[in-house]
Amino acid sequence: MKHHLRAFGLGVLLTLGCVVGYSQLDKILKAGGIALVVDRFGGDMDRALNRLTNTKPDKNFATKVVPILSAGNGAHIGAAQVMGKPDLVRKVQAVAQIEGDFLGREVRLRALVPISTKSPQRGIDRVEGVGVSGIIDIKL
Repeated sequence: MKHHLRAFGLGVLLTLGCVVGYSQLDKILKAGGIALVVDRFGGDMDRALNRLTNTKPDKNFATKVVPILSAGNGAHIGAAQVMGKPDLVRKVQAVAQIEGDFLGREVRLRALVPISTKSPQRGIDRVEGVGVSGIIDIKL
């Protein structure tokens, strides 16, 4: 009887471990999937957004699609189009999403900041003169 109880307890722990592990694995796969989609199709998404907004980049003005990263943990959570002078846009590696509250918790704030790194948890190195011009929702 004691062995059956131990086996049952071990089964419950393994099941819970798998459920928790699956939810983490799901997040990891989605983040990796977003990174892969942006790396592979970023140029196509950029041209599609430019057609959608009738934007015509030239030698003085550029656009680029980069991943949106959570400033807290660095997870890939989407994609954004940035725009500005070509030399500044080339510096942008990602957009950091920073969240906060205002008036207690009545108003939620979300800032999207173009940065020159793909590791915002080490510090946000803002690229001045570049703005976010579009958000791309990727359904995985």
